[in-house]
Amino acid sequence: MPEVMICGIPVTFPFEPYEVQKVYMERVIESLQNNTNALLESPTGTGKTLSLLCSSLAWLLVKKAQLQMNAQVGNFSEHSNFSGSLKDSLKSGAGKAKDNTSWGMPKIIYSSRTHSQLTQAMQELKRSSYKHVKATVLGSRDQMCIHPEVSKETNNMNKVHMCQLRVKSRTCHFYNNVESKKDDRAVKGDEILDIEDLVTVGKKLKCCPYYLSKELKQDADIIFMPYNYILDPKSRRANGVELLNNIIILDEAHNVEKMCEESASLQIRTTDVALCIDEITHVMRSFGEAAANEDQMDMTVDSQPKDFTCDDLCVLKEMMLALEKAIDEITVGSEGTTYPGGFIFELLSKAEIRDHNQMAVITMIENLIQYLSTASSSPFQRKGVGLQKIVDLLNVVFSGTTHAYKERVKMCYKVHVQIEDKKNNKKTDSWGALKTTSTKSAERVLSYWCFSPGFGMKQLIEQNVRSIILTSGTLAPLKPLTSELGIPIGVQLENPHIVKSNQICVKIMSQGPDGVQLNSNYQNRDNPKYISSLGRTILSFCRVVPDGLLVFFPSYPIMTKCQEMWQNEGIWSSINNIKPIFVEPQRKDTFNTIINDYYSKISDPSTRGACFMAVCRGKVSEGLDFADMNGRAVIITGLPFPPLKDPRIILKKKYLEELRTKDKQFLSGDEWYSLEATRAVNQAIGRVIRHQNDYGAILLCDSRFNSPKLKSQLSAWLRDHINVSNKFGETVSEICRFFKNAETTLPAPRLKPLLPNESRMQDKADSGPIHASGVSFPVTNSRIVSKSSIKKSVSQYPNSNEVYADFSMDFYKNAKASAYVNEFKPNTTKDLFSAIDQAESQQSSSSQSLVTIHKRTAEVNVANQIVKKKKLKIKPFGFEENLNGEPSHTEVVEKVPPTSLIDFVKEIKVLLQAEQYKEFQLSISAYKKNGDYEVFLKVLSNLFENNKMFYLFKGMKRFLKDEHKVTFQEYCDNVKLS
Repeated sequence: MPEVMICGIPVTFPFEPYEVQKVYMERVIESLQNNTNALLESPTGTGKTLSLLCSSLAWLLVKKAQLQMNAQVGNFSEHSNFSGSLKDSLKSGAGKAKDNTSWGMPKIIYSSRTHSQLTQAMQELKRSSYKHVKATVLGSRDQMCIHPEVSKETNNMNKVHMCQLRVKSRTCHFYNNVESKKDDRAVKGDEILDIEDLVTVGKKLKCCPYYLSKELKQDADIIFMPYNYILDPKSRRANGVELLNNIIILDEAHNVEKMCEESASLQIRTTDVALCIDEITHVMRSFGEAAANEDQMDMTVDSQPKDFTCDDLCVLKEMMLALEKAIDEITVGSEGTTYPGGFIFELLSKAEIRDHNQMAVITMIENLIQYLSTASSSPFQRKGVGLQKIVDLLNVVFSGTTHAYKERVKMCYKVHVQIEDKKNNKKTDSWGALKTTSTKSAERVLSYWCFSPGFGMKQLIEQNVRSIILTSGTLAPLKPLTSELGIPIGVQLENPHIVKSNQICVKIMSQGPDGVQLNSNYQNRDNPKYISSLGRTILSFCRVVPDGLLVFFPSYPIMTKCQEMWQNEGIWSSINNIKPIFVEPQRKDTFNTIINDYYSKISDPSTRGACFMAVCRGKVSEGLDFADMNGRAVIITGLPFPPLKDPRIILKKKYLEELRTKDKQFLSGDEWYSLEATRAVNQAIGRVIRHQNDYGAILLCDSRFNSPKLKSQLSAWLRDHINVSNKFGETVSEICRFFKNAETTLPAPRLKPLLPNESRMQDKADSGPIHASGVSFPVTNSRIVSKSSIKKSVSQYPNSNEVYADFSMDFYKNAKASAYVNEFKPNTTKDLFSAIDQAESQQSSSSQSLVTIHKRTAEVNVANQIVKKKKLKIKPFGFEENLNGEPSHTEVVEKVPPTSLIDFVKEIKVLLQAEQYKEFQLSISAYKKNGDYEVFLKVLSNLFENNKMFYLFKGMKRFLKDEHKVTFQEYCDNVKLS
């Protein structure tokens, strides 16, 4: 692998890095050398993850070598003439770093939003020359527990407490084996173990993967973990994450602001407090029953040890009753009431919970939860859910106790109390997603909201981290982000993209095909004309976009509303007939199945791709890989602004306005509100261009995108490519030409075959594809397609001399119009024998079959093929000419059979005499039963082996048994027609 010298650090890279990768690695190393924080944006497809790993690990290895050398030299160098040049050379890669010896050996903590994103990063590491470094990943018990009883528990909180009890009592033999197995070669070998690997090794060695990963992190050079393990103080403590002197990398950092706020915020309901009181009462009752039955008050009930007494329970219950009363006494207006952040301390003090005793209360409640979680195996047994809510509240509120901490709380927090009427139990969360609650009457909801991402980031800085690197494909604009984070940023970068103008087509669509304005603002969302026009816009582009099409809506309710209306109007079925529709689910348990079905449909040669309808900020928009055929275009149907009347949004805007009056560097409330929408759009757009040779179209179907302000907030690499659509029909034609040019001028992707049950759900394909130059593939589960597979293989198409892609321009020019009548409804029959039966049941075709081309205003139509009884000539409409209404070329082209099986059978029936068609039917049936290829070939030769119908003869190849296809192809190639 090539080695490049960057800022005095030798970096080994899998290939000669692009200029943008060199610049990116320079900024990473500059940040590490100077112990400063960095904000680095580099678009998806520029090899960000690979560059980040290689540069940071190269620096780390040099740093380790320096520190080890310094330790060996020790005091000798200080008391001899040896100190000069050697010490200087050791520090040559350290720049302006602080005293190396005082810091000790640093580690890299690499975090991202999801575990699948972390898995992808680990795969990149495995393919690099740094795969020898010591690495591990931290995960949850939910992912890593292999204990047969604990792992069956569906509630994650219960699983934690069941595990903790077994560990404490040493009754989990998997945990007990960790110490003896942690040095096993399978654990500490050369291979980097991700979560799946750890679970596999754990099962093999019969030791706990969860605690095994904690052992491995002690010696690891790089530790992978999700955001909340770093940003949430409680998770940080629980997982033993050490920040002192370490480097924190926050990948996919466009989410960090919200994650910082979320991890420091909490909501609690009066029903949660009531449930907590009920759970304490239940434990007290169990104590009373035990005392009555056994005439003693020892410390076991149901053979479970306890760390609390009856007096403890009484005191705790009194506290919770006082808390319930205090919340009920809060004055609440009709729209809710907001109090300063410090109000939370006043409220808890009324329940006698203060700085001096909060830890004792937390410990007491945690002991109770553990007792309830393990006292009974009954699924109806109380499990401490209400108690857990109180613990979470206290952990968040008392994550600090100093005077300075409380002053920051007053600045960064608000306490909002509202009364929620549960009769109408449907509400939407702050991003418009439906959520339901199930209580019988009105209840009070107390929200303790943090509005400053800097609140959590400053806590990290206070832990004396060496550097924090925040990076993503979509961070811009950087200036307001810097002010929001509230930490010093010494290094910044906005990298351009490596793709060229012929690889991307960006259009702002202000009108639909019927001239109706496309605007998804609040006032227009219920407008039937707008919703219908949007549907017809998507339908039109479905006809010209090859393979995968992604459609993003601002929220789930808007997507649902569009779906219902389009189904009523027939637009939904029209889209589905062209590209089968997949809809992003709100439930996590069905997501993997749906996304895998989508990928399978894209790779199915019998389809013309698929359409995935999803939501901005949903799982589809946040990191899944839609490289190459999986995503050739993305349609943004509107701007995903947060709900304007949501209390949290109102308070966030108000908070920012207060800051701005003191310091103009801060965002205004309106600027933040606008950025929330465009950053979500930038993320969704990033699904399409995934590597150096990828290409795709981006269609912004909302007239508001034409605003200079909104354009300036889109990713920097995108801005120069944006064009405004003036005429709908011309834009559709331009999109056609874009894909035609891209298909003919860009390297065809290569398809990576999937293993059985291999998930196609991956987060990123950051590195470029492998070419002769040695550039690495974005391999893990991105669909990399070979030229022979993107141009469907010979065995999949009837004409061996004309192999074409499912939606290539050849397909457009030669497609039969009969396959597209009735709003492009192709026949669903996939079996030739069924097609014959279905064709028989339909009205017989006349000898001259002329299909009328549907003409819709500014919509795309495909060529009509006219079958003439005397002499069959195909007069294909050129696609562009068809769009513009110009006459088509008249030259005769080689005929191809229809792709629709019904149309294929109909065409045979038109061209054969009645007796011949009967012979054809009988031969099909005989071949199906006995598989006699020679007899079948003889019948086909007699019927079709002539200039007029030889294209139908070759078209029979796709219906042959696999073992006969090669022989048949050879026969076709050698036939000489008279």
